[in-house]
Amino acid sequence: MVPRLLERYRKEITPAIMEKFGLKNKLQAPRLEKIVINMGIGEGQQDIKFIEKAMEELALISGQKPIIRRAKKAIANFKIRKGNPIGCKVTLRRSRMYEFLDRLISVSLPRIRDFRGISPQAFDEKGNFSLGITEQTIFPEVEYDKISRVQGMDITLVIKNSESKEQSRELLALFGMPFKSAESI
Repeated sequence: MVPRLLERYRKEITPAIMEKFGLKNKLQAPRLEKIVINMGIGEGQQDIKFIEKAMEELALISGQKPIIRRAKKAIANFKIRKGNPIGCKVTLRRSRMYEFLDRLISVSLPRIRDFRGISPQAFDEKGNFSLGITEQTIFPEVEYDKISRVQGMDITLVIKNSESKEQSRELLALFGMPFKSAESI
């Protein structure tokens, strides 16, 4: 079964972007390549249970088993040794990516307390979009009663074939990403 957002991308979003930016071929249009979800767990080096619990919650949220991220080098000020577990990450591609984006836009982001939209200025120079979330409780898959501690995460939407931030912003806006209006920035 084709995810709802992928079908919408093929039928509505690609022609709209081609028309707006004057692209001749649909392969020139920007598209979502992958979504990377990263959780940094600083306390994970003292107790591995924090990392195991975060991995369990990230697996529920993403629908895919995360990998443990380890420190690349020792940092004495943070009491980190090389090779210690410091976080976990998941890379979503293809249909899981579109399913997650659909749940993020339509269910999870509206559940954020006092939500007024996402800043449209979180794009890097290549057109990729990064979003920081402070609580994992906005996802309906995570049960509030089973949370040991509130954990934040970073979500990066990697956009391919984007020549500018405007193309990436237009792509995400057509997907339904709730950006703040220009007056409130």
